[in-house]
Amino acid sequence: MPITKHVGRLINNRRKVIVAYRVVPGEPENCLIVTTENLMADEHDSLMKLVDSDAGQQAYELAEGMARTQLPDGRNMLAAFHKTGKLLKVETSAVEMTPDIKSHVNLAELNQLIADQKGVTIADLALAGEGGSKKELQVAPPAPAANAYLDEGVASTEEVITDEILAAKYRSDADRLSKEAAALRRQAEELVPTKKKTSKTTASA
Repeated sequence: MPITKHVGRLINNRRKVIVAYRVVPGEPENCLIVTTENLMADEHDSLMKLVDSDAGQQAYELAEGMARTQLPDGRNMLAAFHKTGKLLKVETSAVEMTPDIKSHVNLAELNQLIADQKGVTIADLALAGEGGSKKELQVAPPAPAANAYLDEGVASTEEVITDEILAAKYRSDADRLSKEAAALRRQAEELVPTKKKTSKTTASA
């Protein structure tokens, strides 16, 4: 059974996520994720294409590949997701990795296991290469989105939320829901076309 790196889900609601950083530099108890359902269709397809690619699967942290990937509109993926509040910071204990359809492991436990095997601390895993030596990204790691909004009460580790982050999320959600609604309407029409109502006139006595 093939193993896929960087794919996981939120423990409390089973929402699918892609883990960009398993360990946030300087914050070993936190990770950076992207919730796939909050992405536009083209963003989602680009991200999943990267995850499934050889480059994505060979990357120690997926953010390395994201920093070298352009979205269809020309924006840098990592920078765009950070700027629009789609790169979210949560505790590693709130995420479980799902390398295949039958397996899952808590990210906090996975990080601890890897650290123990390497004989280092979890903090030492941040931006480290497979051999344990420090490895710099081609771009500076992004600052985590402030108080990233997650559905169904998944709390982030920040306390301040900006109007810009909220507005970006609301616009993204509105666009996504609008497309979903249009698609559902088309499917409904294909199944049972809408019948036009005919006005009935009552003859006077």
